[in-house]
Amino acid sequence: MHVEHLLRLDRLDLALVWGDRALLEQEISAVTATDLADPARFLQPGEIVLSGLVWWSQEDGRDKAERFVCALREAGAVALLAGEETHGSVPAELADACRRHRIALLAVPAHTSFRTITEAVYLRQWGELSRRPTDHALPENVRAELGRELERGATAQELLTGAFGHLGTPRCYLLTAAGRTVARSATAEVLPAPRAAGALRAARGMTLRVEADDTAYDAWYLHLPEEGQTPPRAVQEIAALLGRHRRRRDRRRTARKAAGKRLAELLGGTHPDANVLREALTSSGLPGSGPYTVVVAKRTTTDETADETASAGDALTEALNHLPSTSYGFAVGDRPGGEAMAVVAHPEDTAADVRTGLAEVWPLLHACQPDALLHAGVSRPAATPADLPAAVGQARYTLAAARTANPGAAHVSGTDDLSGLHLLLAGIPCDVRTVYRDTVLGPLLGDPRTSHTVLLETLEVFLAHNCSWARTAEALHLHVNTVHYRIQRVERLTGRDLSRLDHKLDLRAALLCR
Repeated sequence: MHVEHLLRLDRLDLALVWGDRALLEQEISAVTATDLADPARFLQPGEIVLSGLVWWSQEDGRDKAERFVCALREAGAVALLAGEETHGSVPAELADACRRHRIALLAVPAHTSFRTITEAVYLRQWGELSRRPTDHALPENVRAELGRELERGATAQELLTGAFGHLGTPRCYLLTAAGRTVARSATAEVLPAPRAAGALRAARGMTLRVEADDTAYDAWYLHLPEEGQTPPRAVQEIAALLGRHRRRRDRRRTARKAAGKRLAELLGGTHPDANVLREALTSSGLPGSGPYTVVVAKRTTTDETADETASAGDALTEALNHLPSTSYGFAVGDRPGGEAMAVVAHPEDTAADVRTGLAEVWPLLHACQPDALLHAGVSRPAATPADLPAAVGQARYTLAAARTANPGAAHVSGTDDLSGLHLLLAGIPCDVRTVYRDTVLGPLLGDPRTSHTVLLETLEVFLAHNCSWARTAEALHLHVNTVHYRIQRVERLTGRDLSRLDHKLDLRAALLCR
């Protein structure tokens, strides 16, 4: 299928903004939808790119358009299909950038969905592949058998095995963007997730994206390490078949996602009814008895142009699918404010595997979308459904600690990480910490005089040296009498007695809350 074929489809109602004959005659290999400001790492040569232009704004519009189109050119994209819904029309700056870099530009009206365009491309490609000679695509009998297997509800593994069986069984993998192996051929060795993710980024061999309603975290890629052993058209046909399988599978999982959301809403409230909770667990595919582990995750975008189509629930679902200990089942539900909650059922002796496994896969998820930070908090095992509300509180507390202690890095925290006063305090809401700090240190914080800043510094050093007068004096290059004088002033201003352990802890906690 060529770019110009899209313009001939009346049901799409596309309009040509710019593109000459040579550009319109380019063949389309695949479709990618993105609203990243720089989508280069997710593109493959020959793709058309669908964008709602959420990343574009009047401010620095020319530079943003230049960056986006340059990424398309470097990746080998053949056309940009720009949605008109966000800005009312295709910006002139974008059209200018496409002319400079020779990228065909088509306008997509608000009433035409990106899914309709994607389906039009792959339906056309599927028809073309089915009419091509069998030495370049799947034989007719294989195609018919795969169609029957698809209708029967075959797994991705069964479809992959059947599709590549007549091709000499080359090494091939069906991988997610985060490096999880969904299926592999009989000759393909086990590929650890970090190596798989690295192979996708390195773009070695042949890699083809499987088009479906996916996200940056769980997109499927058909990957053959050795290029040239399999006809590219046959690989495209297999990828299209797997895309149909993925879309059917995802539709069947819609009810399970809804059940997971209901469970998260129930646990997010207070004192859920025991019978209602047990029914919600069963509806989510979880056993009615524990143990369970609760995970609460938060996704925060660090760039206004970051892709917002993915959620914390999408990331958490993909992460849990990496863990062998989740074979008992898990349910994930998105919550307001970019939060997601998961209840994981597992054997009693694998509780620690949830925390460890998530920590191992978390960097792979972050690499899929570096502009979005992911943090997670993991509870201790809940023995029964009645223990789940307490586990939710633990997970939320450790999540808050992870976000406070590691604000600029993706991180997973468990209750075992709360091993110090600073980590314990990190889980307390910011406004509560502020009130506590102001209450305890108020007289020292409210006065801008230099002398009070010096008193705070002396107090911090004094507590850090276990209230040793001599070591504090040495650290601050002061006479011991000066240290005594300053600490006495701190005691008078704060009303605390630093000879008492509880008052020392009060002041130490208040300093950590700054």
